[in-house]
Amino acid sequence: MDTHTQNKSLIAPLRAAMYDFSETGVRAALSAVVDPDAEIHLCYPLGDMNGDELYDDAYAPLFAAIPDLERRDTIVTAGQTDQGDNWVGCGGYYTGTFTAPWLDIPPTGHLAHMRFHEFFRIVGGKVIEIQAIWDIPELMMQANAWPLAPGLGREWAVPAPATLDGIVPGPYEHAKSGASCALIVDMLTHMIRHPSQGGPEVMEMERFWHPRMSWYGPAGIGTARGISGFRNWHQIPFLAAMPDRGQHEAEVTHHFYGDGDYAAVTGWPNMKQAITGGGWLGLPATGQTITLRSLDFWRIENGLIRENWVLVDLLDVHAQLGIDVFARLREFNKARVLGQTQISAGAA
Repeated sequence: MDTHTQNKSLIAPLRAAMYDFSETGVRAALSAVVDPDAEIHLCYPLGDMNGDELYDDAYAPLFAAIPDLERRDTIVTAGQTDQGDNWVGCGGYYTGTFTAPWLDIPPTGHLAHMRFHEFFRIVGGKVIEIQAIWDIPELMMQANAWPLAPGLGREWAVPAPATLDGIVPGPYEHAKSGASCALIVDMLTHMIRHPSQGGPEVMEMERFWHPRMSWYGPAGIGTARGISGFRNWHQIPFLAAMPDRGQHEAEVTHHFYGDGDYAAVTGWPNMKQAITGGGWLGLPATGQTITLRSLDFWRIENGLIRENWVLVDLLDVHAQLGIDVFARLREFNKARVLGQTQISAGAA
C-alpha cells in the first residue's frame, strides 16, 4: 500500500469513532493515532495545545453541548508537499442536537451542523501536527446568535462534492495528483497579480475556473456562484480592504498537495496583509497588518476548478483587531436563557 493510502487508513478509525461519538471510543482512537506531544493548532478561541490535551480541551466541551455528536467527512485527501511532509486533509461537518451552551452560544434544541477542515501531518505512523478550523460562526448563526455584520454570500449548509467522490480512494495517482496541485498553484500565482500588476484581467480567471464554479466560503462570507458571484460577494470587498494580498509570502507558510482530481492547502498562517480599505466583513480601514489562516480544498473537472471549499479563521481576524466577538455575543444574547434544553420523547 502506498504511503498516502496508508495514511488515510491510519486516521480512518478515528473518523469512524467520531461518527459514533463516545468518550471512550474517541479517547482510544485519539490515543492510538495522535502523538501525545503532537502540535495541535485549532481555530480561535480554542487555540494551541498538545496531542494529549485534544480531547479534554476541544472535544469534551463540544460533546457536552451536542450529546449525540456525529462527524461526517465529505472530503478525505492525502499527499506530499514540496517540503516533503505527508498530510491527510479532511473536510466535512460535525452535527447533532444542540442541547447545551458551547462557548456561550445558546443551544437550539434542534439539529445543528458545523463545518470543519482538518489537516493531519503524519510521520512514522503517528499524527505529529494538526491544523484545523471549525466554522464556529456557522453554529452561532443557526442559534440566531451571530452578533456581527452579515456575510455578502449565501449562508447555507455547504454540500459535499457534486461528484460524491471526495473521499478519495487509493492507490495514489502521482501524475494526476501532481497536475491538480500544479493547476492550483498556477491559478493562485495569477490571482495575486491583481491588483498590484493590473486589473482583473491579469488573473485570467476563465483559464482556471469553470463557468459554473461554486466557491464555498466560511460563515460570515458565504457561498458564491460563478466568477461574477465570487468577485462580487468575496474577492472585490476582500481586495478593496487588503490590496497588498500576496506581497508577504516570505513571512507565511503554505502546504500544498494534490490527490486525484482534488488539491488542498493548509498553513498556520498562510496569508498576511494590511487592512487599508474598509468594508470587508463590515470592518473599518485600520491600517493594521493581520495574518489569516485559510484551509482550502479544490475539485477539478475537465481541467477547470468546479468547486472550492474555503474555511478562514474569521474569529481570529477579529481578535487581532481587538474585536471580542464572544463579548459581543454575550451582550447580544444576554436576555436569552442559556441553560440546557430538555426535549421530551413525546407522549406515550
